[in-house]
Amino acid sequence: MVAPILNERDLDFMLYELFDAEGLTQRERYSDHTRETFAAAMETSKTVAEKYLIPIRQKVDTNQPTFDGERVQMIPEIKVAVDAVIASGLGSTTADFDMGGMQLPGIVSSAVGAYLSAAGGTVIGYTGLTSANASLVEAHGTKDQIEKWVVPMRSGRFAGTMAMTEPGAGSGLADLTTSAEKDEKGEYRIRGNKIFISGGDHELNENIVHLVLARLRGAPKGIKGISLFLVPKFLVDDEGVVGERNDVTLAGLFHKMGGRGQTSCALNFGEKDGAIGYLVGEENKGLTYMFHMMNEARIMVGTGAALTALTGFQYSLDYAKERPQGRLPSSKDPMSPPVNIIKHADIRRMLLAQKAYSEGAYALCLLGTQLADDEHTAPTEKERQDAHTLLDFLTPIIKTWPSEYGPKSNSLAIQVLGGHGYINEHPVEMFYRDNRLNPIHEGTTGIQSMDLLARKVPMKNMAGYHALLEEMEKTIAEASSTESLSIYAKELSDAIVILKNTTQCLLAAMLEKNIDMALSNSVKYLELFGNVVIAWLWLKQGIAADKGLANSPHEADEKFYRGKLQAMQYFFRFELSEIDAWSKLLINLDSTCFDMDPDWF
Repeated sequence: MVAPILNERDLDFMLYELFDAEGLTQRERYSDHTRETFAAAMETSKTVAEKYLIPIRQKVDTNQPTFDGERVQMIPEIKVAVDAVIASGLGSTTADFDMGGMQLPGIVSSAVGAYLSAAGGTVIGYTGLTSANASLVEAHGTKDQIEKWVVPMRSGRFAGTMAMTEPGAGSGLADLTTSAEKDEKGEYRIRGNKIFISGGDHELNENIVHLVLARLRGAPKGIKGISLFLVPKFLVDDEGVVGERNDVTLAGLFHKMGGRGQTSCALNFGEKDGAIGYLVGEENKGLTYMFHMMNEARIMVGTGAALTALTGFQYSLDYAKERPQGRLPSSKDPMSPPVNIIKHADIRRMLLAQKAYSEGAYALCLLGTQLADDEHTAPTEKERQDAHTLLDFLTPIIKTWPSEYGPKSNSLAIQVLGGHGYINEHPVEMFYRDNRLNPIHEGTTGIQSMDLLARKVPMKNMAGYHALLEEMEKTIAEASSTESLSIYAKELSDAIVILKNTTQCLLAAMLEKNIDMALSNSVKYLELFGNVVIAWLWLKQGIAADKGLANSPHEADEKFYRGKLQAMQYFFRFELSEIDAWSKLLINLDSTCFDMDPDWF
């Protein structure tokens, strides 16, 4: 069966009714665009997804890349698909026109790429990481570096990666041991080992540009002594011609439970004379620069998780509408025909949960992309700074909430299909495996939760925290004036009181008590905060849906809007209601996990 990749009506709702994407065409950067050009880009993406990605989805999943000791081997269809994405201009949708990009607003780019991500999973990870790599070098590199490396990445000749993780230093970047040293020619020589490098080696492009974190000899210890280097797989001369192999070798491939279309590599730098690297920016400021790419990647991870949940929801919804099985409890006639399973209340419960999780998560990710755009293109300096403050605060939630609740959504999709859900004739089991990687990608849930509570909340006199609460209060005030939404406005207001009390208690505990113990339940704090944020975004969707209903829409739109309102109701009653119990645990500084002695396991 061929189910829709995504709900096109929902994408339009998100872009134009929840967020005013069309209004962005009033900004100078996007003045050449119209809603029609946005729609054309989305149609191109859908066409590429349906022609090149959907047909190979299962084959990619069942044929992982291999390493024969010399080269990476993968099914040829992956290159055909990647080339199609590049040829259609979809590899650099936000890049400047003069760099070969579409110069789309970030929020529109996210919707355009949604079809590729939902259909192709990690096959399009090659182009996504390349674009993020290029954006970092554009922001922090020299004009020569941009010309030599970014231009071919934007055109699709070169690919790009980020190389941070080491065998002995995963998320603890302060402990990395990869070294950099200037030789007699004034060139930097890089030596060390990196692992789990997505897209770290392949034959899809002429060259691969690695952004590598390394420590110069004599640099300060810890994260303050880390520099960033551009290290190509092949050296390139001043004319842009690709030459001899740099001292970068593939040590082996990792084979993952999901995301099998993209290589995951162990790379050795400097087995011989040292890999030649080019310093990006200033020495010892590498981690600051890398966060440019890391934060973009974190939004990418959250977005990918949300879209994988959305496409799993669409598949299970389509299945539930067509699959006859069983009869309602009220039916007393054993000879009556079976009903389609969507008639069963528990199936509708699982579909509603998927809808609430996935559409709420994607709204959050679109907000993140809009804020990232506003940082650079909002009309006033104050608006740009406000966007930066809000995005910086929200990033741990944007990365984590979708990556935690996305797999939950995909798990429910499997359950809707029953026995058919866990066989690979249906893709929902693959969606779950793919999505399960996202809670680990770009900083685990535990790391993001500590970043939120210990850094982002207290940072700059709690500026980001208060800015977010102010935005929520604006939505509450708007919803309070509508009778049908006022009850949800009140519930969100009450939830914010719980959030404030919880936050105050935890901040005090970090100062006055054992900070390790105070942070031991930080994951639960992030989940509590995340549920409040998603409830806020569902209330915003509820406001937009209520306005849509007030315009006497045609039957299909009326059903769409009522579905939005029902999903909002589900989230408030089934998910937001849980934060009260979580708050009590946090306020009481429950030490159950902290007190567990390692020897007791």
